[in-house]
Amino acid sequence: MPSDKTLNAVAIDGPAGSGKSTVSRLVAERLHYLYVDTGAMYRALTLKAMSQKIDLADEKALSSLAERTKIALVPSSDASETIKVLLDGLDVSGAIRTLEVTGNVKYIARVPAIRAIMVDLQRKMVNGLGGSVMEGRDIGTVVLPDARYKIYLDASFSERVKRRYDELIAKGKNGTVHEVEKDLRERDHTDMTRAVGPLKKADDAYILDTTGLSIDQVVDRIVNYVSSKK
Repeated sequence: MPSDKTLNAVAIDGPAGSGKSTVSRLVAERLHYLYVDTGAMYRALTLKAMSQKIDLADEKALSSLAERTKIALVPSSDASETIKVLLDGLDVSGAIRTLEVTGNVKYIARVPAIRAIMVDLQRKMVNGLGGSVMEGRDIGTVVLPDARYKIYLDASFSERVKRRYDELIAKGKNGTVHEVEKDLRERDHTDMTRAVGPLKKADDAYILDTTGLSIDQVVDRIVNYVSSKK
């Protein structure tokens, strides 16, 4: 694989609710880069495992499922979203955003064999492109450690809860603030303590606290940072 530096890759990491997905999509649009939503890929596999009623504690079965699953991210014709998430050819962009999937994705993400499959797929997605924006928990430290631009987004816990709850309501999903708080605390603990690809800041990352900032302000700061590094 060529050096990631030749890809002009923007690696955006941060905890759940820090605004990574929305910001990454907009940054990719501004820079005319491909947006790669790594979290959506894990969610898609989680959805498939749930639909097939696979024991989420059975790592062997989950790994086998991953090996025979096709996940693709393609441009969307819908103005409200940048990409579509295809699971074995079917659009699951909306189905992967439920609280149930969110609560179970940790079981998929912690399996080493699955993460190896996903990382390989993610690298292949951006290989040879003129530019890409990839977001997740370990992009700057594991997936693309040599990315030219590394960003770590963060926000206060209360701010992240509010964002995640507002997102659910806006999409017509069910859920309470208490449920979102509980899920977020569990996600934070899991993301930071898992053995494979834990959430942490890359040593050379640009750290941006988004608390109190609008989406446009965050996007502007990242785009300006990328421009200043070119």
